[in-house]
Amino acid sequence: MIPLLAPTDPFPPLDKALIEPNGLLAVGGGLSPQRLITAYRSGIFPWFNVNEPVLWWSPDPRMVLFPNELKISRSLRKALNKGQYKIRMDCHFRQVMQACAAPREGQDGTWIQPEMILAYTKLHQMGLAHSVEVWMDDVLVGGLYGVALGKVFFGESMFSTLSDTSKIAFVHLVRQLQEWNFELIDCQVKTAHLASLGAREIPRTEFSRQLNVLITSVDKGDAWHFSDRLIDKHFEK
Repeated sequence: MIPLLAPTDPFPPLDKALIEPNGLLAVGGGLSPQRLITAYRSGIFPWFNVNEPVLWWSPDPRMVLFPNELKISRSLRKALNKGQYKIRMDCHFRQVMQACAAPREGQDGTWIQPEMILAYTKLHQMGLAHSVEVWMDDVLVGGLYGVALGKVFFGESMFSTLSDTSKIAFVHLVRQLQEWNFELIDCQVKTAHLASLGAREIPRTEFSRQLNVLITSVDKGDAWHFSDRLIDKHFEK
């Protein structure tokens, strides 16, 4: 039985999550900043559709990327080395979320609703939620957003309007996190897109164990103060 949470109720233990649907742990409780922070620190994230209550998830296995395992295909490396895009961080966070919320091909709607955008914008204003943005001729053509706590980045969603621009954003994210000594990127659930970049599944127990160590490391939030700063980097061929 999945518990219905009041705003101040604690989350149940991760091993109480359902097997099917994989990882469903709890319902309700709202999307306050403190609730979201507690969730991420516990290895839990929200995902729900329009007209549904807030659903909280902790799937097993968990898709993650260890930054030193990043894979860059030959074609993606060529795209990176063209230098035709400008990369920014935290310049237009809400715009990135709105772009991620746009319906995808073959989908009728989106799980990134106004309620979610408002909640994560509050985290962004607190210096905890961040965006990586790919720009071409002053047009936002790709990007991603997520939450950074300790030495862990929790990826939430990405988008692209031109070929490979979400991957370009992801590569720049990983390279920057490597410089800041982050040790884990949470990708939540398996996708071919993320697997092609080096992400892999690990047991939830292992994810939780690593999280307990890395989440208490020195918070790198100050490193994210990149307002209006360009991140122009080239990669070895």
